[in-house]
Amino acid sequence: MFPSNSPETGREPWADEPPPTGGSAPRTGPAVETDERRRSGGPRRLRRGGSPRRPEDGPDDDDEEELEPPVEVRRQLTLAIGGFAALLGIGLVLAAQTSGPGHRLPFTIVVLTVQVLFVLAWTMVTRPPALAVVLGAGVVTAVVADTLAVRSAEARLGPLFFVAVGGVLVAVLGQLVRRVDRVRVTDSLRTTATIVFGVVAFATLIVLSRIPAGTQAIAVCLTASAVALTVARVADAAGAWPRLAPQVPRGAAGVVGGAMVGTLVSALLGSYLVTPFTPTRAAIIGLVTAVVAVLADLAVGYAEAGRLMAGELPSVWAARHIQGPLGGFAMAAPAAYLMCRLVL
Repeated sequence: MFPSNSPETGREPWADEPPPTGGSAPRTGPAVETDERRRSGGPRRLRRGGSPRRPEDGPDDDDEEELEPPVEVRRQLTLAIGGFAALLGIGLVLAAQTSGPGHRLPFTIVVLTVQVLFVLAWTMVTRPPALAVVLGAGVVTAVVADTLAVRSAEARLGPLFFVAVGGVLVAVLGQLVRRVDRVRVTDSLRTTATIVFGVVAFATLIVLSRIPAGTQAIAVCLTASAVALTVARVADAAGAWPRLAPQVPRGAAGVVGGAMVGTLVSALLGSYLVTPFTPTRAAIIGLVTAVVAVLADLAVGYAEAGRLMAGELPSVWAARHIQGPLGGFAMAAPAAYLMCRLVL
């Protein structure tokens, strides 16, 4: 280290240096700043937050986000997802028409098949800790919920809620047993609860088929949901505009248009059904279930984009693309039950 003061005088060693030759002080002011900007290639651009970016700095994260192109919409895949939603809705609606006193086994088998498909798709996509435990807990919960929905004395949702809570507890306890998964249990609690409650949500269709006008309500609500999901996907394949997010290949026109067309179809069905259905009542319950279905499908797309942006590897191809329609129908089922109780 060099001493800060001269040993003889105690003054700074550069304090007595003469000023620059030429008889004039160095220039300062706007003119000098303008010359410096010209030599450096123009005014310096401010980053987000106000700090200037020098020419020698590379592109920052904000520049990369601004230049990132939107995710491409794969038209054939989008149409295939819409076709799957239509087939799933048709299967549930037709199976519900076979339901009746003493004849609920066919409808229950169809609902159980959809529940198993839901568990497989969501566990493969979200990949919670102790995946086999969550998968087994979901399937067992589905069987218990369907059995209770068929054999309970009254058609109520209360017992199904307790079955769902029990299924979540079993899945969480199974995750806590394994030491390697213990740390991730808190982070994956929402995912585990979504899988188990989604399975139980499908069982509400069986409960709904046991109340008066329930079968007709299933036809109206699930038809509206299927039409909304299909139209939304077809509109996205034609042109996802305006884009809701660059990372999500969905457009606002498809989401809104799907809900509107689903509501219109439900009103048309209500005009052909008997009392207590009217076009207005059918339109109300169809609107609610259609909106719930398309928003749930859209939320799945946002969740998938978030996982990819976080650096997670893509999951199984088929499970990833059927997850949205399955989630839409899972949310539409309890909404249909609730609207049937409130409106009809």
